[in-house]
Amino acid sequence: MKRQYIIPIFVPHLGCPNDCVFCNQKSISGEQRMITKEDVKKTIDFYLDNIRDKESKKEVAFFGGSFTGIEIEKQAEFLQTAYEYIKQGKIDSIRISTRPDYIDKKILKMLKKYKVETIELGVQSANDYILKQSQRGHTFEDVKKASKLIRWYGFKLGHQMMVGLPESTRLDEINTARELIKLKPKMVRIYPVLVIKNTKLEKDYMNEKYKPLTVVQAVEICKELVVMFKKKGIDIIRIGLQNTDTITDPKQSGSEVVAGPYHPAFRQLVESGLWYDTIVTKIKQLNVKVKKVEIIVNPQDANNVIGHKRENIEKLKDMYSLDLIVKQDENIKPGKSELNVLETYPEFLEEHN
Repeated sequence: MKRQYIIPIFVPHLGCPNDCVFCNQKSISGEQRMITKEDVKKTIDFYLDNIRDKESKKEVAFFGGSFTGIEIEKQAEFLQTAYEYIKQGKIDSIRISTRPDYIDKKILKMLKKYKVETIELGVQSANDYILKQSQRGHTFEDVKKASKLIRWYGFKLGHQMMVGLPESTRLDEINTARELIKLKPKMVRIYPVLVIKNTKLEKDYMNEKYKPLTVVQAVEICKELVVMFKKKGIDIIRIGLQNTDTITDPKQSGSEVVAGPYHPAFRQLVESGLWYDTIVTKIKQLNVKVKKVEIIVNPQDANNVIGHKRENIEKLKDMYSLDLIVKQDENIKPGKSELNVLETYPEFLEEHN
């Protein structure tokens, strides 16, 4: 399978009809000014010049803002610029990110014309009350209608949801995942809410009207969501906001993050946590108290099995007095593992006879 490269083009706040309580697009995207078609061309050329694997699949992605809310002439200008590269065989496809209430048949026909392949919708929640509290300006019914239209027109559908919105609970977020699964997206992004400067959420946080999730809380709920989506074969393309010069540790100078579950390796925390749970479950199923075990995994899973800064290795040692040896084997399918007991505590069974 060809490797895929995303050429990201950020369109900050263009087309967005209102400010959601959590949103400051210029901070999130790292883009401080409106772009032009010349910017689009320069960005594509830069990435094409620096991609080493020239045979890889290359996709231009318009992120940020609400792309289909931009004036139609501007949409066409940006898309035409990217489409020229498709005609030249230099890129393979285009993807856009937009709001569910900015999708209709006319827009989808135009996107088809320029060979847009994927449309991601900012859903955030399936609960209309929570959407209203977050000042989203649309309902979940808008999400359902847009999702069905997108799929009917033959686009790949993507959804973006958030964890930790004002007044949202774990059950709300589980229900959002269930409702999204019904709409059959090909891919999802999961974003824990961060408190960003110059947003309504920052004011609420400062006035103690909003309490963000901790990293541990956000990881635990995201673990549940990941399991749900993976069971249905839905690709999870991101967990947590992309780190930038401004979306970084709140303690760092220049960071736009005020509070919330920020972590530079948030996705790894989630996936490592799932591996830890898997290992513990397998060990508990053994009818013996183990001292040392070996787990064999695909090389791409090894880092997550070990954990961020060896967290899983250390936690197993502290909690269960267990040494974990991680071995890699390309013949093991990604996500699968083999567990072998290397050493046990010999008197354990005798004490229970």
